[in-house]
Amino acid sequence: NYLTLATNAADDGNGIQTTTLTLAQLPTGNHTIAVEIHQTTASSSDISFDLELVANENNASVVRGPYLNMATQNSIHVRWRTNINANSVVNFGTIDGSLTSTVTDATLTTEHDVTITGLNPDTKYYYSIGNTNPTIQTLNTGSKYFFTTLPIKGVERLSRFIIYGDCGNNSSNQINVRNKMMQYMGSNHADGFLLLGDNAYNAGTDAEYQSGFFPQYQDSFLRNVVLWPSPGNHDYANNATRQNDHVIPYYSMFTLPTAGESGGVSSGTEAFYSYDFANIHFLALDSYGKESNTYRIWDTLGPQAVWVKNDLAANTQKWTIAYWHHPPYTLGSHTSEGEADLVAIRQNFIRILERYGVDLILCGHSHVYERSYLINGHYGLETTYNPSAHAVSTSSAKYDNTSNSCPYIKKSPLSLGTVYAVVGSSGQLGGQQVGWPHNAMYYSNNTEGGGLALTINGNRLDAEWVCNDGVVRDRFTMMKDVNKKEIYTTLEGDSVNLISSWLGNYNWTNGSTIKNIKVAPLGIDIDTFTVTDNFNCLRDSFIIIKTTQLPI
Repeated sequence: NYLTLATNAADDGNGIQTTTLTLAQLPTGNHTIAVEIHQTTASSSDISFDLELVANENNASVVRGPYLNMATQNSIHVRWRTNINANSVVNFGTIDGSLTSTVTDATLTTEHDVTITGLNPDTKYYYSIGNTNPTIQTLNTGSKYFFTTLPIKGVERLSRFIIYGDCGNNSSNQINVRNKMMQYMGSNHADGFLLLGDNAYNAGTDAEYQSGFFPQYQDSFLRNVVLWPSPGNHDYANNATRQNDHVIPYYSMFTLPTAGESGGVSSGTEAFYSYDFANIHFLALDSYGKESNTYRIWDTLGPQAVWVKNDLAANTQKWTIAYWHHPPYTLGSHTSEGEADLVAIRQNFIRILERYGVDLILCGHSHVYERSYLINGHYGLETTYNPSAHAVSTSSAKYDNTSNSCPYIKKSPLSLGTVYAVVGSSGQLGGQQVGWPHNAMYYSNNTEGGGLALTINGNRLDAEWVCNDGVVRDRFTMMKDVNKKEIYTTLEGDSVNLISSWLGNYNWTNGSTIKNIKVAPLGIDIDTFTVTDNFNCLRDSFIIIKTTQLPI
């Protein structure tokens, strides 16, 4: 009671007396903690008392991620960051709520990078992240946490990609571009999230990624869309030393292919790499960093350019898309007329890509949107651009029945013509140089920010520039191996299956409006069937020769 004297010698009031309460003593629920102090003698003239209750938080919490890197047909990397060291656990399965498989990494770390292997191609898996140290803990789970492995190389299937350049500046434009892209996509899930560099402003620091990149895209894309980044000059902090040694946060926070794990030729570095998705070959390149402290992307005998040549020589995919930061054509916030990096890329490097039939080249750096015609062979200043010499097609390629809007058409495996797009206004915005817009561009815009939505289905490619107000202000379509002419020989009474060469709409000479028809020519020796699209841009012809005996 209050008359009970303390049995220990008195302290001077400056010492801290502590006791520890375990979780077993404090189970879930409400508690009252009572504390008493006692004097050593009844005649003591002073007393002081100050109580604090301090919780030692031993459970990890997620402060970054999860996000997805380096998918293959049979594996994927799941990454996240926690506030304290913990081990790593990923549970996964093909049914939401039934995550029956587990991968555990016992390493205690705040930077978690778990590789899941033994997966099936083109398969959707749900997953959760967590740890078992110090207690079993699931950190993130639910129907929004899933990934899809890469499809079999060469398969023709519907594929969608979101492309952002110069995005990570924590601006209202960045948020609006994200929101309107999410609205545009709706229930259509993206298969890849491509970054064109300058992903976090102003110096690509870890803190800038933490404030200007990861929070903005975590719940929209990162937790269920595989991220395929490329670096920009701001990711290198515009620093010559970092340009040489590559010691920047970008390379520690992303796990990228170095040995051709996701397709393509091994590059031996995360600075540049390639990957295959369905019938598309992607090259993600580095236009700022140096190799061997000397070579830049435009040095045609340097490691990156030599690798690009080898990679493209081995490529057999129907579509080839390359992306990096510095554009060969722009008159936005940067100019390709006088900036040495941009001039050298145009004069030296893009010749290689055009020679190997690259279909689409995507860049950022200039904080605008610019999209070229289908062009080839222009390596000089803007004033030397001549549509009659350099435009493979002067169509808008909008494919909307407006004047001169038929798709760009190419043939496999290699044919001339590349579309160049600058998508540098996904965060940063604005600027123009003398002569704006560039003569090689069909469409240019430096007042609205946006991102590019890319859809490829078989031999058809569609791209739409989705702006920060939700308006699609530019679009173009490219097709391959259309306008075909085929000859069939058949016996009288036998039927022939005729299939249009494109994906879209159809008008057959027999009145059918579907992609493929079955016909059985009667009464004549030669019959011809044609199919056109609704805009009179495309036409297939099928000649059927009737015979009494098929050739051996």
